[in-house]
This record gives sequence, structure tokens and C-alpha cells, in this order.
Amino acid sequence: MDVSIIIVNWNTRDILRNCLTSVFRNILESSCEVIVIDNGSSDGSDIMVEKEFNQVTLIKNTENKGFAAANNQGMKIATGRYILLLNSDTIVLGGAISKTIQFADSEPQAAVVGCQILNSDRTIQQSCFMFPSILNMLLAITYMYKIFPRSKYLGRERMTWWDHSDLREVDVLKGCFMLVRRESIEQIGVMDEQFFIYGEETDWCWRFKRAGWKCIFAPVGQIIHLGGQSTRMQAGPMLLQLRGSLLLFFKKNKSSVEYLIACLLTALFFGVRLPWWAILSLLKPAQESIRSRCYYYAKGFIYSLRGASYLCIRGPLD
Repeated sequence: MDVSIIIVNWNTRDILRNCLTSVFRNILESSCEVIVIDNGSSDGSDIMVEKEFNQVTLIKNTENKGFAAANNQGMKIATGRYILLLNSDTIVLGGAISKTIQFADSEPQAAVVGCQILNSDRTIQQSCFMFPSILNMLLAITYMYKIFPRSKYLGRERMTWWDHSDLREVDVLKGCFMLVRRESIEQIGVMDEQFFIYGEETDWCWRFKRAGWKCIFAPVGQIIHLGGQSTRMQAGPMLLQLRGSLLLFFKKNKSSVEYLIACLLTALFFGVRLPWWAILSLLKPAQESIRSRCYYYAKGFIYSLRGASYLCIRGPLD
């Protein structure tokens, strides 16, 4: 078995159907197995998979266990020499999986290989990042990388200056498409389930790199990534989760001083934006989305001063 493809799904039935269709169009079934972990969906995703894709191994969770935990469930039963973590909101193009496997075979020191990721309009989607640091965090929360995306300094964390057209070793690869060598997983272990969603691939890449493995971006194939199809349904909680996962990374992998500074910078991120949303909520009290945004920025400001455990959401989101 060349590759075990693991797809975690939460309430994205129609998008998942398109993803699975693209997978089976682009790779021979005899060389791969596809494992879908449904994280307690309520939209009939599991029924769709059972009816339309009987070649898929389906694991049905009764609740949302989180992205890391669900992927780990898939890895426990996977038999491939590579594990491909593939988001449900992706479309595989032109044999991208097979091409990435062929490249990985030529790079035995690569723990993780990522391909070129496109937006729905076929423009390049940034998919490689630097590891979190105090400097990178400070630059990122200013949003200056959006104003000056071609600056190698201001856009350093998200590598906004790079067009993703050439092969290179990177710190972190986006988790929507991660081809991972089985031997590297056997050495450092599966994903850390402390991360409910967000940050798990960053922590995983950190552990791979510290063990001497490489994470490589190779533009040998392409996929389309729609992005945020599950998380947009819970935008407020996911905002807290994103920032909390970053703090959890600092708490786990950095010094206590760096973690404290990261908490303060996260509070600053929420604090400088809170007055704007508070004013808007007073001017437009009838708009639920504005009031909700104000609530979560206030909550994020208070909770970030208390640490990662307060921002990170465990279990069902509300």
C-alpha cells in the first residue's frame, strides 16, 4: 500500500463528496486506501459516504473529537507507507498525490511533503510558514504583512513574499495536504491531541524537525483548497481557538518568559481591535454578527491574559 489517505469531516457533506470524487479520479484504488473520520456530523455526511463510496473505510464519531484526535484515529488503522492528511474541502488535480509520493521517494530525509495549493480561482494559496516566535507574532498581529506582502521582513511568518513556485525546505506545511512518511511517525509519534483544531501541524512539524527530519514544499502537483468550510460555521469560537492554539504551542515548546510575552501580545491583538467593534455594536445594535464579534474580542482579551487553556476550546463548540 503506497498511501493511506485520511480525511476528517465535520458537516461538509457535499464538499466531502467532491473531494472523494477527485481522489478516486486521480489515484488507482489498488495503491491507496481512503479513511474518512466523521466527527459527529449532523448533515448526513456519514450516510453519503456509505451509499456513494463503499470503498472508503468510515469511522463515525458520536461527537467532534477535534482535528488532531480524529487524524490519530485514522493513523491507528492506516497501512500505507505514507500517510496523507487531506482536508475535506480540497479538490485533487492532475495526479497530485502520485506525483508527491514519487517526489517523497526521492527524498528519504523528508518527514513531510506538501504540494502546491490553489484557491478556488486558481491563484496560489500560501501554504508554508515559519515557526511561531515572539518577533513573528508581533509582526503578524499588526497585519502589516497584508499591506506590504512582498516584504521579506514584514511577511516573514506567512512567507507572503514567496510565490510558491520552487522547491524548498520550510518550517511548517499547511495541514490541508500533508504527505507524511510512516517511519517518521513511528519515531516521533502522532499528533498531539491537546490541540483541538489549529496548531497541531505546527507542533508536529516542530517535533519532526527537532528529530532531524525535513519538511519540504515540492510544487510537483496541485490541489484546490476552499478553506474554512467547517470553521466558518463557528467563527467566534474558532477565533479564540486559533489564538489559543498559538499560545499552547508557546506553552509547550518555548520558555516560560516567551509564553508570558505571547499571552500579552495575544491580549494586545484582541484589545486594540475591541474598541472598534464596541463602537460598531453601539451604532448597529441590531446586527448580531457585529455584537458577536465584539463579544468574542472582549472574551479573547480577558482569557488570553489567563493563558492557553482558557482560549483553547475542548469538546463541542458553542
